[in-house]
Amino acid sequence: MATRKPSTRAPKVAVRKIVMQVEEIRHEGGPPPRTPYRRGAIAAVIANPFAGRYVRNIASMMDALKPLGYELAERLITALGGPDRIESYGKGGIVGVGGESEHGALWHVPGGYGMRELLDNSKAIVPSTFKVAPAGSTIDIPLHHRTAAYVRSHFDTVEMRVPDAPRPDEIVFVLGMGAGPRVHERMGGLTVAQISKFDGQR
Repeated sequence: MATRKPSTRAPKVAVRKIVMQVEEIRHEGGPPPRTPYRRGAIAAVIANPFAGRYVRNIASMMDALKPLGYELAERLITALGGPDRIESYGKGGIVGVGGESEHGALWHVPGGYGMRELLDNSKAIVPSTFKVAPAGSTIDIPLHHRTAAYVRSHFDTVEMRVPDAPRPDEIVFVLGMGAGPRVHERMGGLTVAQISKFDGQR
């Protein structure tokens, strides 16, 4: 397989479609909560400029993806009720079979960039998951509390699937967010009210 010479010029981000979904969970067999739990995910399907070959220097693409990360974060935050409602977050992506898993890792910085810019006090690391898979594959985006990762009530996942993506030469980049704890959380551990260190963990 040919190796392309390193380049410092980032490829253009070409978006084919954006897909968003929001769930409102009113109960899971138990008593309805005072406020239904809302969680959602937003995905952008983009052309993979590195598909079909090995390119050594791909990191410059991360800066090119930052505006997309910001746009997706802004749209999902609005759909879930605004920045004051968002309590958990996560990110991930599916690389089409013409690419490699490292192409998904391009989302690490820009995927968290927009959420951190728009959500004050987002100190916790943004949990992530990536894989290489064919069109129509499902991915579970991990969620945890955006201020303190040890807040057990907010450990969750939000599922995303785009039926016709990623094609072999595409990537599906995803952001996930939750507006509150799990609907029937009762496993104890650190609570939101007990956050005190503000170190991203506790």
